[in-house]
Amino acid sequence: MTNYKQIVAVSTERTRKYLFPCTFYTFDSSSAKEREGHTKQNAAKVNAETRIYEKQREGESLKQEVKVSTEVKIFENQRTAEVAQANADLAMKKAAWEKDTRLKQVEAEKAVALRDAELQMEVEKKNAMRQTEKLKADILSKAVVDYEMKVQEANRDLYQKQKAAEAMLYEQERAADARRAAAEAAFFARQREVEAELYSKQKEAEGLVALGKAQSQYLTSLLDALGGNYFALRDYLMINKGMYQEIARINADGIKGLQPKISVWNTNGQGDEGGAMNEVAEFYRKVPPLMTIVQDQTGIQPIQWMAGFSNNFDGRSTANAITDNDGHTQSDRHLSAVVDGNVIAKVSEE
Repeated sequence: MTNYKQIVAVSTERTRKYLFPCTFYTFDSSSAKEREGHTKQNAAKVNAETRIYEKQREGESLKQEVKVSTEVKIFENQRTAEVAQANADLAMKKAAWEKDTRLKQVEAEKAVALRDAELQMEVEKKNAMRQTEKLKADILSKAVVDYEMKVQEANRDLYQKQKAAEAMLYEQERAADARRAAAEAAFFARQREVEAELYSKQKEAEGLVALGKAQSQYLTSLLDALGGNYFALRDYLMINKGMYQEIARINADGIKGLQPKISVWNTNGQGDEGGAMNEVAEFYRKVPPLMTIVQDQTGIQPIQWMAGFSNNFDGRSTANAITDNDGHTQSDRHLSAVVDGNVIAKVSEE
């Protein structure tokens, strides 16, 4: 920056000597001042442009960081969605495999049942044949009758067993269909739950992002409006959120039934004669006791511009001792708040 000033000064000096050689010595003092003024203006202009360029570079860098963070978040959400989709596909495949396994199992049980029935029928036939041969050998006259009876019994038993096998097979098929339908319903319900959960998570994430951005912009605007004063922002938020009133309410609940001393703040009885200044006076009457209660209960010091309200009390007081019928002594204390020589509030404490 020094070299730049020197270059501007030398250039200006040379130009002046070349254009006005005759008046060089006549206006030497005024030209030097003018040259110095131009040099300072040029230097200030360069400094301003440099600061503007630096601010632009910082803004571009911040924008790039926000863009990269946004892209990373989008990529993470896409990965999460792909994992959820892969899990859903795997669940579908497992359900299909389980269905095939159950169908094959039912078919195998059905084949076994049919084979048992066939074997049993063969056994019954052989038994009937043996019995028939025996009857023929023993009593030829009863052979035909016995044979027909046995054949009928065998046919009856076979028919009953076939019907029982068919009924069992039918029940197994119905049970398999029911299990398959239940599995499909459970899979569909689970798929819907997963989709709903994924959608809810996405909306919740979007809501959190939007809420975070809104709160950040709100706090930034408040901090800018308060001149970057963090403590002023903190006190404003505590007042705006009703924290002081909540503290007072909690303290009041804590001392219920203890018959504490109560401080009553009232006006001087002027009514509406003050006109538009009554609102200002009302504000001055409410702030000092509230700040005093908060400071006594929490140890938090009020900010300086609020502390000035309580400092405007002149501290003058009068106390009159009053003794009631029970022999207890009470004090009637009056304090006046004075601002610019005017009494705007009175405090009565009993």
